[in-house]
Amino acid sequence: MSTKDSKGNMEDIVSLCKRRGFIFSGSDIYGGLAGTFDYGPYGVALKRAIENEWWKFFVDNRDDMLGVDSAILMNSKVWEASGHVAGFVDPLVEDVKTKKRFRADHLLEDNGVSAVGMTIEEMSAKIKELKLKSPDGNEVGEARIFNLMFETSAGATQDSASRIFLRPENAQGMFVNYKNVIDSIHPKLPFGLAQIGKAFRNEITPRDFTFRSREFSLMEFEYFFDPRIGNWSELFEMWRGEMYKWIEHVGIKKELCHEIEKAGPDLAHYSKRTIDIEFNFPFGQKELYGLAYRTDYDLKQHEIHSGVSQSYVDDQTGEKFIPHALEPTFGIDRTILAVLTSAYKEEEIEGEKRIVLSFNPKIAPVQIAILPLSKKDELAKPARDIINKLRKIGRVMYDETQSIGKRYRRQDEIGTPYCVTVDFETLVDNEVTIRDRDTMKQERVPIKDLEEYFAKKLA
Repeated sequence: MSTKDSKGNMEDIVSLCKRRGFIFSGSDIYGGLAGTFDYGPYGVALKRAIENEWWKFFVDNRDDMLGVDSAILMNSKVWEASGHVAGFVDPLVEDVKTKKRFRADHLLEDNGVSAVGMTIEEMSAKIKELKLKSPDGNEVGEARIFNLMFETSAGATQDSASRIFLRPENAQGMFVNYKNVIDSIHPKLPFGLAQIGKAFRNEITPRDFTFRSREFSLMEFEYFFDPRIGNWSELFEMWRGEMYKWIEHVGIKKELCHEIEKAGPDLAHYSKRTIDIEFNFPFGQKELYGLAYRTDYDLKQHEIHSGVSQSYVDDQTGEKFIPHALEPTFGIDRTILAVLTSAYKEEEIEGEKRIVLSFNPKIAPVQIAILPLSKKDELAKPARDIINKLRKIGRVMYDETQSIGKRYRRQDEIGTPYCVTVDFETLVDNEVTIRDRDTMKQERVPIKDLEEYFAKKLA
């Protein structure tokens, strides 16, 4: 048996995602809409499993974390205070012939020139100097600034007073609710506010499948602490370690991850320290997760712009101060792409190709497949009875079409860790055959022991 590394096989992963119902292009029957994607039945099962595991890992299993779910639409003053209205921009160039728009920094980087720290004028000059063309081979115009936020109107009229934005990040929803949580729940520092939800960025050139899209989902939290203690670096290292534990827990190959310390022009104005955890995607090493020490920048900005105090009162001394925040950020779509990349493999067995998604059983879209050897009622009925028993243990499905070999291959492709075959011997000995996805080994297990067997396997 030989195994082919998935690295560099983005086309294989994209093809599998569509063929097996994981991810489709948005508005596919109308030719799609760039930067949008729809999750199919197995994709949404994978996505929800990852979200549930993340929430359990970072929120439910801790005493210092609370959850919120803020609105996507927020008062425009939120984004003025955070600096997004003035500063959430990308450099843009336009193809003079086709009028298509492209990221100026990406155009430079694709031609071996780093645009880090360059002004918009310097980018324009460098593009002219190198006589760079658009990806379509045409001349491009001057580089200019492009705001990434999607803008819309609230209410019946369309004027400046009704202007609002789709949120470009989830963080501000937690910062503006910090005061509400303090007043209603009275948590003690340190504590975190966690949120899972959609965010939107009007990317000039969405690309690399779901990696850079216009609509995406984030899992993140703001961890508030007392800056007077002076232990921010210890907390930073603690969350850094937890992020790597999560990476292994969810099934991302740690050896494909790289840590990048942000510095100079790469360091955001609100951050005292930021690290990016990058991953070897098939299209290159790109950012997967981030950890930033945002200090008290956001709460201070909202206090200034709203006039509402964001202070925390020390119940021992009565002293007031504004907490600082650490922010671990996890993109769900990028997590799924990294998990798919880590799990995807091709094996050659006796001249036949086997494609496998070796998901961690905890996040597999289907954890147990029940396969009656025949469609006849004498096997279908006990198979259905087994499904009803196992639904409370994990995510199960029933599959009776095609030969047992083809069904095994189909389950391998969607990442099902265990297949349970109900055969004619089952009618005699009340036992079934369980096949392991990764080893392909089979064992006979009594039906009466299945619930205990899978409870241990999926724990």
